[in-house]
Amino acid sequence: MVGDSAKNPENWLRSGETVNCPPQFWDGVLRRLGTDMPAFTLDAWLRPLAVEHTGQGLRLSAPTPFHRDRIRARFLSRIAQCVADETGQQLPIELGVANGWRQRVLNPPAGSEGVDSGVADRQVKSDPPAVKTQLRRAHAQRPQQFEAPEPRDEDREPLPYTFDNFVVGPCNALAREASLALAQQRQRGLNPLYLASEPGMGKTHLARAVVTEARRNGATRGLYESAETFTNRFMKALRTKNTEGFKQRFRQQCDLLVVEDIQFLGSKRATQMEFFHTLTHLVDAGVRVVLTGDRLPRDIHDLEPRLRSQITAGVVAEIEPPDAKLRRSILRSKAAAGGVGLPDDCLDLLVEAVRGSVRDLEGALIQVVASASLLKRPIDRTLTRNALHKLSPGILQPRVLDVNQVIEVVCRFFGVSHDTLASRSRRRDVLMPRQLAMYLCRRYTDEPLAVIARRFDRDHPAVSNAVKRVERCILESAPLRYQVEELTARLDRLR
Repeated sequence: MVGDSAKNPENWLRSGETVNCPPQFWDGVLRRLGTDMPAFTLDAWLRPLAVEHTGQGLRLSAPTPFHRDRIRARFLSRIAQCVADETGQQLPIELGVANGWRQRVLNPPAGSEGVDSGVADRQVKSDPPAVKTQLRRAHAQRPQQFEAPEPRDEDREPLPYTFDNFVVGPCNALAREASLALAQQRQRGLNPLYLASEPGMGKTHLARAVVTEARRNGATRGLYESAETFTNRFMKALRTKNTEGFKQRFRQQCDLLVVEDIQFLGSKRATQMEFFHTLTHLVDAGVRVVLTGDRLPRDIHDLEPRLRSQITAGVVAEIEPPDAKLRRSILRSKAAAGGVGLPDDCLDLLVEAVRGSVRDLEGALIQVVASASLLKRPIDRTLTRNALHKLSPGILQPRVLDVNQVIEVVCRFFGVSHDTLASRSRRRDVLMPRQLAMYLCRRYTDEPLAVIARRFDRDHPAVSNAVKRVERCILESAPLRYQVEELTARLDRLR
C-alpha cells in the first residue's frame, strides 16, 4: 500500500517505507535515457520495469530473470546516472524479479484495457493536485526555446533525432542531404523544404533532426508545430480577436519553423490563406522553413494554388519505402544501438518479411526483442518467426522458389550435376536424387507438372509418379526422411 509520503514529491525520497515512486519521476528518468538509446529499447527493456522506493534506494522489478540479467549487464549504470540526474542524489538500485508480476502502467489512459484496477487506483492516489502543480511550476522554470507541437500520442516524448542516427539509402538520400544543408545554412534555394512520404518512412526524424542541428548551429527561436496545431491556434486567435499576437508569434519570434502534416490544411481556406502569408513572409525574411506531408503537394486535395506554388518554390524531397539493403542496414543500426545481438538468419527473415515502413521494421524488432526477454529465450529463427506471426499472421507468406533454385540445392546436397539428374541413368545414386528433386519442385514452386518434367527431360506422368513414390517412402525410410528434412530446411532458408 502506498504511504502518504508517496503523495508528496518532497517527501517520497526521504520516506523510510516502501512506496511506489511518483509516475512523473520514472517518466523523467526514461526521457533522460531516451537521449542516447532508441525508442524500441525503452519499450522492450525499460518501460516494463516496476519501480519502488524502499526507504534506502530504488527497487527495479523485472518480469523475468532473463530480463533482470539483461538490465544489469546493459543498462544499470546508465539508469543509475539518469536517476541521479533526476533526483540530484545518488540512490542505491536493487534489481529483482517481481512475484506475480504485471506490467505497471505509470500513466494509464482512461478506459484502458488490461490494467490491474488495484495498480491503477494506487497510481491515481499517488498523484494528487499538489504534485501536478509543483511539476508544472518546475517545468515552467526550464528554458523552452524550441516549442513542440501539441503532439500526437506517438510524439509525447520526442527523442533527440539527429542526422547521425538516420540510416541513408537511395530512397531517402536527397531528403537527408537537403535537410542537413538547410539546417546548416550551407546552400541557398532550399527554402522552403518539403518532405513527403507515407507514414513511418522517416520524415519526422529528419524534421526533428533539422531542429537539433539548427539549435547546435545557433538557432534559438524555433517553432515546431503540426498543421493541426497551427490551425487550432489560428482559430483561437480569431475567436479571441488576437490575430496580431498570432502573427507576431509566427512571423516575428522565430528563426526556424517546422510544420508537420501539411495535408491537414486541405479544404481549410481561411487557414490556408493565413499560412500562405506566414510562409511568404518567413521565406522573404530568410527564415528557414521545413514542411512535411504524407503526399506530394500536387496531390493534396483542395490546396490553394498559390499556397501550393509557394510550398514548391524551394525543394520537394520524396522519401520512398526502403529496399532490402536499406532495411537490413536500419535493423542492424537499431539492434546495435539497443545492445541487441541479432543473428544473421533472423535479420534475413525480418528483412524479407517486413517490407513496409521504417516504423514497421522497428515494431517487428521490438516484438522479437520483447518475446526473447519475456520468454527467457535467445533470439533465433524460430522465435523470430513466432514473434512475426503474432505481430501479423499473414506477414510470413512464403516466397515461391524457382525450379532452378530447387534443383541447385538438391544437386549440391547429393554432389551431382543437373545433367546427371536429367540423364536416362537408373542407378540408385541418380534415381533417388532425381525423384527428390521432382518432389521438391512440386512442393516449392508454382510450376505445373509439365514444366517441371521438361527440366528433367521427362513427361509429366513421370513427375507425378516420383512425387507419389517419395511421399510413400518418407513414411517407411528414416534415412530418406532425414534427407527430405535437411533439403526442406535449406530451401526454407531461401524463402
